[in-house]
Amino acid sequence: MKRLVINLDRSPDRLARVTAEFARIDVPFERVQAIDARDRPDLDQLPQNVGYRNRLPLTDGEIACLLSHRACWAAIAQGDARYGAIFEDYIVFAAKAGALLRDSDWIPADAEVVKLESYFCKTVIRRKRIAIGHGFSTSKLDAGHIGTAGYIISRQTALDLIKATEEIGIAVDDLVFNPEFSVLRGETIYQLVPALCAQDQFLGDRALQLPSLLREKRDIQCAAGTGRRRKTAIAKVKAEARRIGKRIADFCRLKRRMVIPFTYPSQSSAGS
Repeated sequence: MKRLVINLDRSPDRLARVTAEFARIDVPFERVQAIDARDRPDLDQLPQNVGYRNRLPLTDGEIACLLSHRACWAAIAQGDARYGAIFEDYIVFAAKAGALLRDSDWIPADAEVVKLESYFCKTVIRRKRIAIGHGFSTSKLDAGHIGTAGYIISRQTALDLIKATEEIGIAVDDLVFNPEFSVLRGETIYQLVPALCAQDQFLGDRALQLPSLLREKRDIQCAAGTGRRRKTAIAKVKAEARRIGKRIADFCRLKRRMVIPFTYPSQSSAGS
């Protein structure tokens, strides 16, 4: 399967770092030139289909990110392999990641998407796991798990995502991994446990301080008060009641709410 890495022309430091990561696990990759919002002042002027209440229009950086992933989907859709792997250039790998990235036979037969990373926020997976060797297992993902720094998609899903993004309106991680917004509601999405990769920013003292380039404008926009509306007291009570009810339902359905762990070489396991 193709292994694609999204990288900006103006970020050779990131390319050098991710090249070293792939060399460490002995896996080749193909670089995909990222769409650079700095070179596209027209991006935040593009028409957007924001069809969800209280959703912000995408920033130019988020649109550039979406278009960069869309270029990867196109490359996978045009290929012959059933699956392709997509990475952003600030990921780091678990020690045994290479064994899984050199082969696709371990991917569950019904999988359309496999999330490889952990964003270290709680999500919900099925308690039933399928061992795939090398200390990893797969479990169906039943809740949102943000981040698109590392994932595998099928060729058919790549085609579906291309069609779904003919109109811009949803950030790429919501589009793929947030059930509230995802266009893949009928698809089977798996989570790799433990995670095969994570964003460098989560390594603490070992981090290379290469934060996401997409955050700053969104943070400024939210700080200026153009983010989601504040919840009223009644809405907060209702949200809490739904949360408690959902936890009970999750337990009854044999699901598990957890942070997906990830271990970087020479580092203690992160997550619990």
